[in-house]
Amino acid sequence: MVSLVEVVITGKTEESVETNGDGARLKPAEVEIIHLFVQFARALGQPRSIAEIYGLLFASETPLPMEALIENLNLSKGSTSQGLKYLQDLGAVRTVYMAADRRTHYEAVAELRKLVGRFLRQQIMVHFDDSQNRLGRIAAHAQKLSDAQRKHIQERIKLLRGWERTGRRLLPFILKMLGGD
Repeated sequence: MVSLVEVVITGKTEESVETNGDGARLKPAEVEIIHLFVQFARALGQPRSIAEIYGLLFASETPLPMEALIENLNLSKGSTSQGLKYLQDLGAVRTVYMAADRRTHYEAVAELRKLVGRFLRQQIMVHFDDSQNRLGRIAAHAQKLSDAQRKHIQERIKLLRGWERTGRRLLPFILKMLGGD
């Protein structure tokens, strides 16, 4: 997010307001919430723009149209659209009807249990499906290596298979603890 910090005098107090370079203003609390979600996204390997969109929707007291997200976050229309679609697919954002406004409005879903469960299903479980095939291909490639290299790769394959088995056992348990969808 390209941003400038300004000092705005409101009555007798000064407060720092972050702007996106186009003049749209975010309240300090909104900025902090957005930054918090950006940190979470980094830890999960997710794009910053997705965290910014979710953070602003989470902080907003009213549902926002896509245009407000674009303006306030200084994101492209394409990035905002893709981010909203990803967040909707994850169940983190839902559309809301607003009377007398034909635009689609969005709000954050703040049910952590469901969000974590869907994230685990969509971002983690799907990788287990491919892992057995991939480990088989790695084993086949290892056969073409020298004895020392092959032995090392075979040890790594054994380790990876153990991780995969543990993950397959733990993830359903974690999902069950989260209550599922």
